[in-house]
Formats: sequence, C-alpha cells, structure tokens
Amino acid sequence: MKTTLVVNPKGGAGKTTVAINLASYFAAEQIPVTLMDYDPQGSSLHWLRLRPPQAAKIHGANAAPEKYGRLRSFDMYVPPQTRHVIIDAPAGSAGVLLQEMLVRSSTVLVPLVPSIIDLHATGNFLRELTAMGPVKYGHVRMAVIANKVRRSMPAYPPLYELLDSLGLKLLARLIDSDIYMKAAETGAGIFEMNAVASAECKQFLPIAEWVAQEPRLAEAAVVCDLARTRAA
Repeated sequence: MKTTLVVNPKGGAGKTTVAINLASYFAAEQIPVTLMDYDPQGSSLHWLRLRPPQAAKIHGANAAPEKYGRLRSFDMYVPPQTRHVIIDAPAGSAGVLLQEMLVRSSTVLVPLVPSIIDLHATGNFLRELTAMGPVKYGHVRMAVIANKVRRSMPAYPPLYELLDSLGLKLLARLIDSDIYMKAAETGAGIFEMNAVASAECKQFLPIAEWVAQEPRLAEAAVVCDLARTRAA
C-alpha cells in the first residue's frame, strides 16, 4: 500500500482537486484506492457522495477530528485490498497533525498557485517540510505542482527560483480550467470525462505516473513541457 499526502497550509491551492482526480485516475485503472479526508469541511467525501452508482469504486475514509458520538478510528478504516491511499489535508496543517499525516505517507504533493502571495506563504512551509526527517533523509518523496496556471503566464520565474533553492522538482503545471469544476460537480474525475478533458488529463498524467512510481514517463513529459515554455 502506498500513501500520497496532498498538502498546502494555504487555502485555495487546489488540494482537493488534486486529491480527487488522483483517486479517480487509480479507480479508472481498476486499482483499489482510498480517499482519506482530514479536512473538517469534508470536501473530498462530499465529492464521493456525488459519484454515480456505476462509477469506479473509491473508498472514503473520514480522518477529520473526532466529534461527539463519532469514533474516528472506525471512520478511518482502509480496506486491506487498497493499493493507494490519497490523503486530502486541511488548510493550516502543522505540528502534530502534519507529523501524523507525514508518517503515513510515502509521497507528498504540494499544489500551489504561482503568484508572489502564494509563494511567500508556501515557501516557508516547503522549507519546513524539506527539513523534516522523513523528507530530509529520503524516506518520503516530495514534489510540487503549479496549479491554476494562467494561460497568459504559463511560466513564473520566482517559482523556479524557489524550487531550485530547495532542490525540489516541479512535477506538473495545471492550466486553470473549468473542466475540473464541471467534473467535480458530477462526482467524476477528469480521467472519467472522456475526450472533453483530454488536455487536462495530459497535464495531470505526470502526477499520477510519479505517484505510481513510473517516474521516467512523468519526467519526460515535464521536461518537454518546460522546454517548450522557456523557448517561447
């Protein structure tokens, strides 16, 4: 079983979007997957409840703080046949909660919006993560996703400077698209939207391949993409 933590302390970075579409990718590939929601708002679990009966099965686990009358350990149950667990972390993750999620994880994805405000907020968090034992000593792989990228500004130099300073890789760039919202409204992922989401699937595929530990295909796609962007 592999576990991927999708985390950013800032709200609006697209954590749930990445988490649900990663889960839908594995489900579409008929790989048993569990989506674990640590956020009290329960956005990922709400998306699961919207899924039509004929959709590929994704197990939901509620890891939000306990409430009266609810047994958290029961809600967090993960079926033994699960091959991948995707953790949707809440905004403001830090301290003991961050440690709890990180200990469970084999990979960490940090989606961020490439703007000076978001980079300032997320930069310190990335520095904190890279200094934590599981990441620092290579027990947990970590990568960054540029999310909600504007078509008018496909490349953002301050982002590359930040990542280079921390020795991190930019795994993918996801263009701001209404397709993600339209898919989520029906309980689907972009990999379940057929041809209408072909561009979004192509951009997202390196993320899924990297999580599934097929990095050569993912890295090749990103290198080509970045080369075209910088050449432009």
